[in-house]
Amino acid sequence: MSFTPAPWPRKLRSQEWFGGTSKDAIYHRSWMKNQGLPADLFDGRPVVGICNTWSELTPCNAHLRDLAERVKFGIYEAGGLPVEFPVFSPSESTLRPTAMMYRNLCAMDVEEAIRGKCMDGVVLLAGCDKTTPALLMGAASVDLPAILVSGGPMLNGHFRGEKVGSGTHLWRFSEAVKAGEMTAEEFIEAEASMSRSPGSCNTMGTASTMASMAEALGMALSGNAAIPAVDSRRRVMAHLTGRRIVDMVKDDLKPSDIMTKQAFENAIRTNAAIGGSTNAVIHLLAVAGRVGLDLTLEDWDRCGRDVPTVVNLMPSGKHLMEEFFFAGGLPVVIKRLGEAGLLHKGALTVSGGAIWDEVRDVRNWNEDVILPVEKALAKSGGIAVLKGNLAPLGAVLKPSAATPALMQHRGRAVVFEDIDDYKARIDDEDLDIDENCVMVLKNCGPRGYPGMAEVGNMGLPPKILRRGITDMVRISDARMSGTAYGTVVLHTSPEAARGGPLAVVRSGDMIELDVAARRLHLDITEEELAARLAAWTPRVEAPASGYASLYHERVMGPETGADFDFLVGCRGSAVGKESH
Repeated sequence: MSFTPAPWPRKLRSQEWFGGTSKDAIYHRSWMKNQGLPADLFDGRPVVGICNTWSELTPCNAHLRDLAERVKFGIYEAGGLPVEFPVFSPSESTLRPTAMMYRNLCAMDVEEAIRGKCMDGVVLLAGCDKTTPALLMGAASVDLPAILVSGGPMLNGHFRGEKVGSGTHLWRFSEAVKAGEMTAEEFIEAEASMSRSPGSCNTMGTASTMASMAEALGMALSGNAAIPAVDSRRRVMAHLTGRRIVDMVKDDLKPSDIMTKQAFENAIRTNAAIGGSTNAVIHLLAVAGRVGLDLTLEDWDRCGRDVPTVVNLMPSGKHLMEEFFFAGGLPVVIKRLGEAGLLHKGALTVSGGAIWDEVRDVRNWNEDVILPVEKALAKSGGIAVLKGNLAPLGAVLKPSAATPALMQHRGRAVVFEDIDDYKARIDDEDLDIDENCVMVLKNCGPRGYPGMAEVGNMGLPPKILRRGITDMVRISDARMSGTAYGTVVLHTSPEAARGGPLAVVRSGDMIELDVAARRLHLDITEEELAARLAAWTPRVEAPASGYASLYHERVMGPETGADFDFLVGCRGSAVGKESH
């Protein structure tokens, strides 16, 4: 850890708007005063933005206005001036074609709002899957002092005496209906038990994973990730975050000071330990690109490969986020990494201190939730990065959510050219498929879907499910929900829509998966593969206009985070001036 606080007092950025008696200063102050703000609030104290992704169309974030008020309490107490502003809110559960398509749009909105407005620092209010990475990306690009507070997970679901995990049980119940093990009426009855309070997924899905990643990166206060949305301690966390950002502004403690390569390595190892979502791979690569760091898929494999998964949460395990919080939450996991020599203990956090100092004295209150290493869900729990002639730039698999017997497998490909082809044929009793086959889905990557939707965990054919088989090897260029499970190879790159080898796989081809060897191989000759690629023509047409056109033209591959090519490493001046 190496950080020297800036001298205080000093002239802050907000005084470019509010300081002095010029026409411009009077213009800015007078309009702000129409909200009933006293004159002395413009005396040079820190002006702190509250970047709010609240939306009633983003159910995970629908309670964030209340948290924003708590943040304001803390900012006022610490001597700052809070100013709340909205940004685009990409909802995982309501936005089509997929929220991932709009993560970059949200990040651009955040970046330009921070850069163009009169703030000295910013509190990032996030919850739903894409809002956390988007806010971190936008804030990193401007590099003003920033701190994130999550909305928190919803309460546990319960159905007929069974704990119900959001997302995870949706997939399970849906498959049970197709297998004839559950009626449609029971499925509808279960619906009411899945989301019984405000908040994000109560499993270790992408929302809880990314809240954990923010904490492991040092961009949120210790303990932020797991507090349930409706627990009073979530409000306390928001209040304390408001206090802390004022001191961060005074010290000029910025994202670039905190999000170092060591911080990202800590986050990668934490993701392995919690059995985190594969989506974290794409999001952390994108955030690192905004900071200007060279983070790669190889770093994911190198740092996470030998880290055991010790958090016993769905979809990999059996518990939910409430139990994780009561057991001690993410600080216990980070402490365990430190004790195992897997943590850069001196990494700086938003607290102004080292990450190890935040966790050294915490205790594990439930060893069935945060497991001893000898009882780990997976001995090697990190995201497995696969390469081979089918994925020259890489593909990923989550070992803790996969079936061990399928981690080395050779099978006949059953190919679906796109998601519509899959939906049209998967329920056909005459589909030529058995449990030894490998299901292949094309044209669902960043360009292909567009937006790289969470369809990679393809549901199995009903005739397979009725035989009691619940997992098969599945390969695609898509993503899957962090709440999902199975032996699913994702993010295959280059994607099919760009003419990657996935585009030319044919039904009947043999495919070899060897997770231990990190190998994904299409069993045809180099000459045959080259001939197929030479004859390939695109199936996906470029959108004619609008944001979709920009996305299709400028989005990069998942191996680099699927950010826009003109935004990577774009951190620039945070000062904006305008004359009236």
